[in-house]
Amino acid sequence: MQHDKDAPLRSDAQRNRERILEVALAELTLCPDAPLSAIARKAGVGQGTFYRNFPNREALVLEIYRHEMRQVADSAAQLLEQLPPDRALRAWMDRLAEFGMTKAGLADAIRIATSKGGLTKPAHTPVSDAAELLLRANDRVGSIRPGMTPDDLVLAIGGLWQMAPTDDWRPRAARLLDLVMDGLRAGAPGAGGPAVPS
Repeated sequence: MQHDKDAPLRSDAQRNRERILEVALAELTLCPDAPLSAIARKAGVGQGTFYRNFPNREALVLEIYRHEMRQVADSAAQLLEQLPPDRALRAWMDRLAEFGMTKAGLADAIRIATSKGGLTKPAHTPVSDAAELLLRANDRVGSIRPGMTPDDLVLAIGGLWQMAPTDDWRPRAARLLDLVMDGLRAGAPGAGGPAVPS
């Protein structure tokens, strides 16, 4: 009987998978080359269960990456329900910074996994989609300059990834992101948006 890859996992199998991902995220964030056997042991699953879910390190690391990126991306819609678009955008940038700084070990694990396996890091599609959602919501109310794209936003906040996560990065990140928001608001057609200097 052929197993349908998209069929829902049994509840115990799903719990095992989620537990492995939870432990692996913590372990790989601390130590990018943490042994898979140690991850399986701390997750309370046998080697067979572990490898049925994640046949190799690359599969595990990339699934963690996808899961974490989805979490950050999904928060965009939630923030838009709770805050005005410009404040939602700024809060979402904080979440993206938090992910980048607190998951530095995961970034190293991704580099290790992708360099060994010849895999490429998955595209930032969920994050790009979230940025698009936030930018268009701001466009509708005129709170940012028109025509900004997700790529523009990612490039504008790229300085975040130059900071060392071991430093006291939060105040500096807040200043940089405030600067980005000031730039996005400059020339906004809505009320309160400062005019772009000529």
